[in-house]
Amino acid sequence: MLIKKPADIKPSEITDEAVYLRRREFMQTTAGLALLPFVKAAAAKTAATIQHVKNPKLSTKEKLTDYDSITGYNNFYEFGTDKTSPAKYAHRLTTSPWSIVIDGEVNKPGRYQLEDILKPHTLEERIYRLRCVERWSMVVPWIGFSLADLIKRFEPTSKAKYVQFTTLYRPTEMIGQQRGVLGWPYVEGLRMDEAMNPLTMLATGLYGKDMPKQNGAPIRLVVPWKYGYKSIKSIVRISFTEKEPPTSWNLSAPSEYGFYSNVNPDVDHPRWSQRKERRIGEFLRRETLRFNGYEEQVAHLYKGMDLRKYF
Repeated sequence: MLIKKPADIKPSEITDEAVYLRRREFMQTTAGLALLPFVKAAAAKTAATIQHVKNPKLSTKEKLTDYDSITGYNNFYEFGTDKTSPAKYAHRLTTSPWSIVIDGEVNKPGRYQLEDILKPHTLEERIYRLRCVERWSMVVPWIGFSLADLIKRFEPTSKAKYVQFTTLYRPTEMIGQQRGVLGWPYVEGLRMDEAMNPLTMLATGLYGKDMPKQNGAPIRLVVPWKYGYKSIKSIVRISFTEKEPPTSWNLSAPSEYGFYSNVNPDVDHPRWSQRKERRIGEFLRRETLRFNGYEEQVAHLYKGMDLRKYF
């Protein structure tokens, strides 16, 4: 019997909770693993380099997760429920031209081309932890800009209390949308003060390159103190609302996925504990940090709230 050392274990060999619960689908996944290195190599060749500045003030100093793991082990149900499906199928997605609709309670609504969205902003690298509800985590060098800067440009009205985001709906290219795993298109939301927090960013790349399609190209949200499914990918609409917007996972399983979805080791998922996590590339589990380690920057947003009720 061959027993591997921790350093020899690849991220794709770690069975997470969701895969275990879909054991038959896992058998299909293993067949696709043989093709994965070729898919990732092709993606790496086509990714353009992004000019950016580094932001050490908003970056962790933890060891980065390697590029292949970040781009080859993903949750992006629009391309399939297995962690390797996005890397295999996302190349079908057309990301240019790309536009984003801004609507709702704003003074400057409209449809804006991605180039116009990006033009005024200085892109910066921020190294953030990414924590998934299935108890695995990564450290990713994102490239993007503060969501707050974009919000200010469109002048929300006094009625704008929340921000809702919508993912592209194109089942001919996003083949996971051909199945009713979730209600499509995917939607997520933040309270306005969460959206305006300096940590919240719109990312257009990682590791110095354009955002890979399997990671949410061409533009995605990153909210590092929340579970990964809050960081919606391939955004085509940003709406400002007076009332709390519905969100896809909360609509699908309200007892398991709340609107806030803050990383909290004291609030378990109904089917497993959230007290520990496995960092991709490591063998042993580590303690889960409250607010994913960003408590100092965001705890004040929830002062006086019962975080077990508002999970």
